[in-house]
Amino acid sequence: MRIVPVSVLMLATAAFVPAFGQSKYSNKLAPYVSSPQRVVERMLEMASVKSNETVFDLGCGDGRVLFTAIQKYRAKAVGIEIDPKLVESTRAQAQKMSLGNRLRVVQGNLLEADLSEADVVTLYLLTESNQQLRPRLEKMLHPGARVVSYDYAVPGWKPKWVERVEDSNSRAHDHLIYLYEMPPTKDNSAKPSAQDE
Repeated sequence: MRIVPVSVLMLATAAFVPAFGQSKYSNKLAPYVSSPQRVVERMLEMASVKSNETVFDLGCGDGRVLFTAIQKYRAKAVGIEIDPKLVESTRAQAQKMSLGNRLRVVQGNLLEADLSEADVVTLYLLTESNQQLRPRLEKMLHPGARVVSYDYAVPGWKPKWVERVEDSNSRAHDHLIYLYEMPPTKDNSAKPSAQDE
């Protein structure tokens, strides 16, 4: 893994909006694509998840972020997912794994979810979806909460850390992980920024 200067990435990604629109995915904010397990582990590691913190995975898919957060960090985990089949299969897997009251999977729209309990939020959405979600994150997350986004930046936010994850199949398709931290003052205009500017 290589560290990429934040200033270079800001220019390359802040204005990026995918050519395809949300309408292609009906009421979804992104297509379902599972994250590689090594990326999941690195996202949680970058967020410095602590025991008994609550990790929210927005668009939790098959639940791998949730399961890893519980098993590796003894965190609590909440997944929000709009697809009822994915919700059902994730709940079934959680039951098989005997995760008990440490896991909750909610079927619903990310833009309506209550995020106030989150210490860490993980995202694998699109840039435009992150932009739609940003006001809710700014309003509901407490100071010091961390947001980790795979592949797509949150427009208008300056990351605390960005890391390049090499794709084992092709160097041309390396991926980025963005880490943001909510600022000390909590209000609707607050924007995460790097500590050392």
